[in-house]
Amino acid sequence: MSLPTSSKSGDRNRGPSNQSSRTRAMDTSDASRSATRPKPVLEQGPTNPIKKLKTLEDFSTELNQPIPMKGHTILIDITYFQSGVIVPNQGKHTWDANHVKLPHLYPQPASHQSHTSPSRWDATREALNRLTKGSFSIGDIKTAIMSYNGRYRNTWTFEALHYYGQNVHAIDNNLHMVIPKMAKLALDLPDLIQQPIPLLRQQQNQAITLSQQQISCLLANAFFCTFPHRNDTRPGSEYANYPTINFSSLFGNRKKPAKSVLKAEKLRAIFHYFNTMTNESSHQDPASKPDGLVTFERICIPPQQLPNWKNRKETLKNLHISSEGSIEQEGTGMLQVDFASKYIGGGVLKSGLVQEEILFLMSPELIVARLFTEKLADNECLKITGPQMYNITTGYSKTFSWVGPYIDLTKRDTWKRRYRQIVAIDALDFKNPKEQYTKETITRELNKAYVGLCGQPKTAIATGNWGCGAFKGDPKLKALIQLMAAAVADRDMAYFTFGNEHLAYEIQRMHDILAKEKVTVETLYKFLKDYCGHYAREHRSPKDLYRFIREKIGRTESLL
Repeated sequence: MSLPTSSKSGDRNRGPSNQSSRTRAMDTSDASRSATRPKPVLEQGPTNPIKKLKTLEDFSTELNQPIPMKGHTILIDITYFQSGVIVPNQGKHTWDANHVKLPHLYPQPASHQSHTSPSRWDATREALNRLTKGSFSIGDIKTAIMSYNGRYRNTWTFEALHYYGQNVHAIDNNLHMVIPKMAKLALDLPDLIQQPIPLLRQQQNQAITLSQQQISCLLANAFFCTFPHRNDTRPGSEYANYPTINFSSLFGNRKKPAKSVLKAEKLRAIFHYFNTMTNESSHQDPASKPDGLVTFERICIPPQQLPNWKNRKETLKNLHISSEGSIEQEGTGMLQVDFASKYIGGGVLKSGLVQEEILFLMSPELIVARLFTEKLADNECLKITGPQMYNITTGYSKTFSWVGPYIDLTKRDTWKRRYRQIVAIDALDFKNPKEQYTKETITRELNKAYVGLCGQPKTAIATGNWGCGAFKGDPKLKALIQLMAAAVADRDMAYFTFGNEHLAYEIQRMHDILAKEKVTVETLYKFLKDYCGHYAREHRSPKDLYRFIREKIGRTESLL
């Protein structure tokens, strides 16, 4: 099918994806020097085998216990679920500041409450029903969306969507099938969501569990931009503290063709996800419509309950480190770190294409977190249990592209959640790299890492250079910070440096020395504070952090 295009005529960086199919964390600061650097005198021991690290499957008994109910909203009926059927839980909808404002509940203004004036949802249904008929153009999709978003007709643009129709659709040839099913899925909202969805507000420990079908319905509504009150994020607006959720910003590019190319690749991933979710084939087919659950949990630790880092006696846990492998693949079943933005998902619905955005495109179910997750505070994280992977991607930032479908065969717990757990923690963005070498910033990053890494079950952590790249974090410092937080959280770690062999060597060597000397977290914290003083005094040519620590503990072997 050749689809007509019309019926009328930075972003931050926490570590690039690899060049095959997966997202990885990296830093390139030492890469160009590694080939000429002399071989160190100190022998490096073998890294801890990754097969020895614990994953979610090792804690299946714990995960198969009843889901805690306190502060936990479960949008499916548990009784039916236990008999093998997923149906929506019943409840009384509400329209207030503490819950998601669903499009079919949009109140009719008093001045329009007459039989001759359709409601916003009526207009939405009429527009989307036309798309279910199967004969449409990209221009028709735009017309449908703008029919109930008229106030944005002069600000929303659709160049990237038109580019997809003109240049990419001929390859994938799927819109004529998937758009009608997406429109129908969006219209199923009143049937699939039958109780209020709470907003995960700051400083509140809350969780939401949804079925994968419910998530797809909410995301279909996001694609067609039906969510009211979510398009204005100016300071002081109702949702200024939340990420955007409607896809309007993904469709336009402000007349920048290069962005249309990359956004079209994002759309390929999005359309494949929806094609999978609306697949009516037999459930014996592993690519058939998913029917599991996903849990989104906001975790807040009060400041008085955070670790006192100057008084922690723990020593570092086991470390597997490699310049090969990825968080998403080799880290399967571990607690996988999302190098997040404070606004969950970052620029996934705009032009962003670094670690977090790519992760959200590999697993688009993560995008629904933007609907209900308020901006993360310094003592908070978001943990997602059970998301599925749908897409294989390659490249990073300007080289990103969609490769094809990913068939996710990861096992599920008794709640039909995949053995996949992701934690979103946001690092500080250092406009000036010197700002990271202070007691205050190091303590903040330690606290943030600990909030994300603590808790149950005690799986290993899969991570990399959190907060490096465009955020200008020092990868050596960030590796130590994560190792310290992991020690207090009682978790082993798998660390991936994305092809940077020298960095992997340096971090493992530092870990070997600290482990052999049984250096405690409190001692290492003191070393880091001392280094901050050294850095402030010698800011023009400060000593390398790892050399500084080696000298502190008397390990002065030549490691140049």
